[in-house]
Amino acid sequence: MAILLIVASACGGTRRAPSDSARVTTSAGSVLRAVADSNTYPVIRGLYLNRFAAQSAKKLHHLFAIADSSEINAFVIDMKDEFGLNYQPKNKEFAKNAGTNHGHVADVRALIDSVKAHGLLPIARIVAFKDPVAAQANPDWTIRREDGSTWQDKERLAWVNAHSRAVWDYNLAIAEELVGLGFAEIQWDYIRFPEPYKSLPAQVFPGATLSKPEALAEFLKLARERLNKLGVRSTADIFGLVTTVRGPLEVGQYWEKLSPAADVLLPMVYPSHYPHGSFGIPIPNADPYKVVKIALDTARARDEKLGITKAEHVRPWIQAFSLGSPKYGPEQIKAQKQAAYDAGYHGWVMWNPGSSYDVFLPALEKTKPGLPVTVAGSTTGAKPD
Repeated sequence: MAILLIVASACGGTRRAPSDSARVTTSAGSVLRAVADSNTYPVIRGLYLNRFAAQSAKKLHHLFAIADSSEINAFVIDMKDEFGLNYQPKNKEFAKNAGTNHGHVADVRALIDSVKAHGLLPIARIVAFKDPVAAQANPDWTIRREDGSTWQDKERLAWVNAHSRAVWDYNLAIAEELVGLGFAEIQWDYIRFPEPYKSLPAQVFPGATLSKPEALAEFLKLARERLNKLGVRSTADIFGLVTTVRGPLEVGQYWEKLSPAADVLLPMVYPSHYPHGSFGIPIPNADPYKVVKIALDTARARDEKLGITKAEHVRPWIQAFSLGSPKYGPEQIKAQKQAAYDAGYHGWVMWNPGSSYDVFLPALEKTKPGLPVTVAGSTTGAKPD
């Protein structure tokens, strides 16, 4: 199948490039200088598109205009979220998991053709295990309570069981179908278990034979194996804290287990999500550069110990929204981007839950990080008149 690849180039502008020495000093200590691999690990600078943006011709037109005039070279598009599938699946068995109240993309191929025509990489975001629609349609897939009834989170939503091979097979089949429609990368979100709050009933996982971190890692290994055979990357979103917490989180995410199992990890290093005092910073939300730099430095150091030195194996999510004080704007976006560059990574994806980025546009550069490459049979790289 045709895939758009982005060739990595120097950062340019005022960004500071890593040293030419074999090792560099970071906040997490001395680490090997990252090795560039533009084919397997292209430099991606993307925008997140929620399901409603992907369904709206007006919204898409505006987002394409942003990408056409900036460094943005990829769209991360919701194709399966907490509301179910955002497209009409070919497999009729999956139709019951599509959801009914939030619409869907009418023509996925046309959407992807448009994305590629603008020289952008189409990335499908798939919410894996927080899937109340599939849970309702397939009660055997759910996390249970001790009395055998379906467990629900604080939002009264059921989750599917991340230990279930049937759930794995369903998610992988959706991913493979989306690759067949033209997506060049699959990005897994909610690769985790729900928080085991003490105020909620205990969680029971029928059929569990592995620990939580092992189950998540085994799913990602299988996903990478199957998707790599199709010529696409398998990437995964994780909590930002996973980069610095030295053991597994209660939700099962553990750097040393997940990093070797994914082509790229995308830590959500949103400064607003760190408790006051993290890293010795009184208000992390007010110091986005330092928060992101420490998190990514630590990720690099941990990857090196695992023998992973590819330059773009880590692609951070950066905060393009306001949560508390200060209000976020271009200054905070620039600080997060610079932190990623100074940590040795050149890519990132901006997250705004409403896919509204206008206030942040002054933080975007005008040139792409690399040039589109036309792969056999691909029409990517050519922009419409």
